[in-house]
Amino acid sequence: MLSYEPDDALAHRLDPRSKLAFQAAFAITALAHPTPRALAALTAVALAALAAARTAPLRALYASRFALLLLAVAPLVSALTLGPPWFDSAATVAPALSSYRVLLILLVSAAYVRSTPIRDSRAAIQRTVPGRPGQLLGVGVALVFRFLPVLRGDLRTIREASAARLGTERGALERVTHLGVLALRRVFVRADRLSLALQARCFAWNPTLPALSFSRLDVPVLGLAVVLALSAVV
Repeated sequence: MLSYEPDDALAHRLDPRSKLAFQAAFAITALAHPTPRALAALTAVALAALAAARTAPLRALYASRFALLLLAVAPLVSALTLGPPWFDSAATVAPALSSYRVLLILLVSAAYVRSTPIRDSRAAIQRTVPGRPGQLLGVGVALVFRFLPVLRGDLRTIREASAARLGTERGALERVTHLGVLALRRVFVRADRLSLALQARCFAWNPTLPALSFSRLDVPVLGLAVVLALSAVV
C-alpha cells in the first residue's frame, strides 16, 4: 500500500489544496468523458502526475491490485446473459471504459498519497471547508490514512498465522469466515485502543495545523484543474 514518502519531487513541493483541486477536476472530467479518445488524453495526464510524484506506474498498480481485480471482473460479469449466447462480448465495452476511468482516478490518487503528508491533507481540508464539517472531514481523512495500513497489517498477520496452522487446507467458505471474524475482532480492538489513545492525548478538534501557502508552482496546476473542470461541462 502506498503511503507518503519524503522527497523533493515536483508534487511534493505543491500546496495540498492545489493537488486536491486537480484530483477533483480530473475525476469529474474522467466521469464526464468516458470515450476512448478522452481516456487516452487523461492517461497521459495521469502518467504525468505519477512522474511528478516520482511514483512508478507499476508500483501504483500493485498498490491498487485488489481494486484492479474488481475492475477487471466487472466487464466480464456484465457480459453474462441468462440465455444464448450466454456471453455478449459487445456488452463489455462500456463497463470496460468505466473501469478504466476509475483506474485512472486511482493512479492520480496514488500520486497524491505518495507526495502529501497526512497532516497537510487535514490542514488543506479544514481550511477549504469551514466550520465543524471541515474539522470532521479533516479528522476522518487523517484517521483513515493512519488506520487503514494498520488494519491491512493485522489482516496479513492473521492470514500468515492461519497458513502456519494449516488453515489453507480448510474449505474456501470456512477460510473466509475464519479470516472475517478475526479481522472484525481486530478492528473493534483497534477502535477501542484508538478511542482510549485520543482521550489520553486530549484530542482536539482544531489543533495547530501546519502552515500552507501557494507558490508559483501551484499556478499551472490550478490552471490545469480549471481547464479539466470546464472540459467536463463543455
